[in-house]
Order: sequence, then C-alpha cells, then structure tokens
Amino acid sequence: MKKCVFFKYAAEYRNEENRMKSTVFTGSGVALVTPMHPDLSVNYEKLSELIEFQIQNRTDAIVITGTTGEASTLTDEEHLQVIRHTVECVHGRIPVVAGTGSNNTAHAVELSRRAEELGADALLLVTPYYNKCSQQGLYLHFEAAARAVSLPIILYNVPSRTGVNILPATYQKLSEIPNIVGVKEASGNFSQIAKIMSLCGDRLDVYSGNDDQITSALALGAKGVISVLANVVPEETHEICRSYFDGDNERSDTLQLQYLELIENLFSDVNPIPVKRAMNAMGFAVGECRLPLCAMDPVAEERLLSCLYRYGLIEETKAGSVTVRRPQGALLWRRNH
Repeated sequence: MKKCVFFKYAAEYRNEENRMKSTVFTGSGVALVTPMHPDLSVNYEKLSELIEFQIQNRTDAIVITGTTGEASTLTDEEHLQVIRHTVECVHGRIPVVAGTGSNNTAHAVELSRRAEELGADALLLVTPYYNKCSQQGLYLHFEAAARAVSLPIILYNVPSRTGVNILPATYQKLSEIPNIVGVKEASGNFSQIAKIMSLCGDRLDVYSGNDDQITSALALGAKGVISVLANVVPEETHEICRSYFDGDNERSDTLQLQYLELIENLFSDVNPIPVKRAMNAMGFAVGECRLPLCAMDPVAEERLLSCLYRYGLIEETKAGSVTVRRPQGALLWRRNH
C-alpha cells in the first residue's frame, strides 16, 4: 500500500532518541461515523462515499473506529475490516488514523499490530476505561502498545467517558517514548493543556478533542482537531484550522463562533447519536447506532433538525418532514462518479 511520504515511524526514532518527531497531520481530522445497513451490519459502500465526501471537502485526516465510529460495539472482525476498507479507499491521499484502544492491554496491542499490518498510517489509543488504572498503569499500558508497533501513536484522553485522566506529568513521561507523538485532548481543561505543552514541547502534538474549543486549543499551540463536526461540515472545520495557521485569526474565530450552535446540538445526546441523526436528515443514509445507543429524545431531535435547517443543511417541507440538501462537494462527487 502506498504511504504518504512524510510519515516517520518508530523504527527510525529508536535509532535516534533525540530526533524531532513527525506530525501525523495538521488541521481537521474527521472522527468518522461507521455507517450501518437497516439490519445494523456495516455498510461498506456507504463508508466509501463518506470517505470520498471528506477528501473532496478538504478534510486533513480520516480517524476511524473511534468513539464516533462506535468501535465499542464492533466485533474485532468488523473493526479490522473497517480499517482495511478505509485504507484501501483512501489510498494514501490523506493519513488514516485507526482507533485501536481497549481497556485490555493485550487486546489493544493485538488490534494495534493488526491495524499496522492493514496499512493504517497512525493509531489512536484511548485510555483504559471502567477498570480505571493508576497513572503508572496508564504509562505501562501505552508503553506496551507503543513497543508492539512501529506506527506513530496519538493518545486519547476523554475523562468524561473513561473515568480516568492522563495527568501532565504522565504525558511528559509518555512523550519520551519515540512513537508516541500526539494526544487528542478532550478533558476541556485548558490549564492542563497548557501544562502538557509546557512540559512536552515538540515531543507531543496536541489536538483538540472538543469541537467548541478548536480555536482556543490552536491559540495554545495545538496542531488541529479530531472532529465530530467535520462529519457534517468538513470544509468549514478544515477552514477553522487553516485560517488560523494562515494568520487569519479573525476568520478562524468567526467560523468557530458561527458553528457553536450546531456543535451544541451535535452533542445534545451521547455521541454519535446526534451526528448520525443529522447525517441521515442530510441524506447521507448512515443508519442507526447499535445498542445500547438508541434514538434521540423527540424534543432534542426536533431542536437538532431545526438547527440543521437554520444552517441551510436541510430543507423543510410544508408537512414538517425533512428533505435533502447535500453539501455541494457531495453533489459534485455523485456527478463525477
């Protein structure tokens, strides 16, 4: 499988411990949903459509089999097939970051090895959940995964979902491992993010894990965002980051503020329930979530649909039902293929 030439892997780093680490991506990496058929089997044809839509709308990386991708309800066979399919579909055009985290270290190691064999460009490893290990346990867990592969690893810290928080001192220790190169920080704690950057410097890239805090994270030195919002407005999410990096902070801030209401509605229920509902309303036909995630509360659903309408992402009929208004990139893709 053809690789993007700018990737540098741990096998190289281990020969030069002090070498500057490479950045996996800069900008907006979409935390892509996993589309389902009506029987809740994975819809790989639709997955290909979503990937093409993202690439045509300037997304900077595809992040799959994470929280938004419902990794926790995929079988291992499905999990690996989604990675394989995504790698083949992307074909080296942008980085593919595969979620391979688990609260079982041996399982995380096995998924990580398999994802590397399948051609992923980098890995996303969430903190172990439910068993709530110590900071030393966190270090040993991530160290074991890092030693098992030569791919760059992005850690994923989301205390609200896992019940455990990676502390800055632990980040500092982890950043000394050659192929641990970044973190998706979804703690929402900007004091912690600032401390991480102060302690780790260029040994650990930080990505915002919260769509409502992209510009704030960028101002502290983040490399971008791993985004749920990008599922529905990928080009706009890319532009929030690109404008900042191009020195147009005002435009970046304006876009961030412009999409706050949409972001709030996309998180009005447990992710990815609202974003899948939004994408279905927009005509993407990504299907439902697997249990235990279920349909939105009707009141929250109506607020979400009204919000999509105000943003021009769907159209209402006189009867109040919704019809499709696909973003222009998707329309172009359909015409050209």
